[in-house]
Amino acid sequence: MDIAAAVKERRSIRKFKPDPVPRELISEIIEKACWSPSWGNTQPWELYVVSGEPLEKFKKANRERCLADESPTPEIAMPEIWPDILKKRYVDVGKSVLYSLSIDREDVGSRNQYYADMFNLFGAPCMVLVCLGKSLKVEYAMLDVGLIMQTICLLAHDKGLGTCMLAASVRYPGLLREILPIPEDRVIVIGTAMGYPDTESPVNNFERKRAELDEFVTWLG
Repeated sequence: MDIAAAVKERRSIRKFKPDPVPRELISEIIEKACWSPSWGNTQPWELYVVSGEPLEKFKKANRERCLADESPTPEIAMPEIWPDILKKRYVDVGKSVLYSLSIDREDVGSRNQYYADMFNLFGAPCMVLVCLGKSLKVEYAMLDVGLIMQTICLLAHDKGLGTCMLAASVRYPGLLREILPIPEDRVIVIGTAMGYPDTESPVNNFERKRAELDEFVTWLG
């Protein structure tokens, strides 16, 4: 794998093919990803790889709750306020997504269907769910979660798979606990959709942008 190319070419996939991902392939990816750095080699992450009937049951119910406008109760609080520059980046990518799907911002019905599809994990046949022990300093252990999930996404990309880390996957933790054997002393952090990307879909091909270095780098010395 050319690391520089993988970092730049990897993207969040928003439409997956239904083809199942072999368990052996997922296992290979996670075995390599476990070499991700963590504080003091603590490796605090706990992963649940969900597919087949449990995942389909979750996706269906998760989507229904979205369409019913049920209030979410994520165990990791979602931010409510963003600084203007960050909000603009978020809004801009949202516009790119809707434009690629030919959805007008005024078309509330189509937008809601897109959001419902998000809660259906964009049709992904696999989800990698990350949890942490509640006894940990979660804010700090989240750094380690980010490290292993980035590594998983890069390794998946190298194997021809696509991924998308989705807050929509953990908006209803009670639902996840109904379907999956997640102990109450664990914090449900984030789920990542995984599968073979539909490379022909416009939503997987729109131009992406990143900030210029002078927007976030301060040079000293």
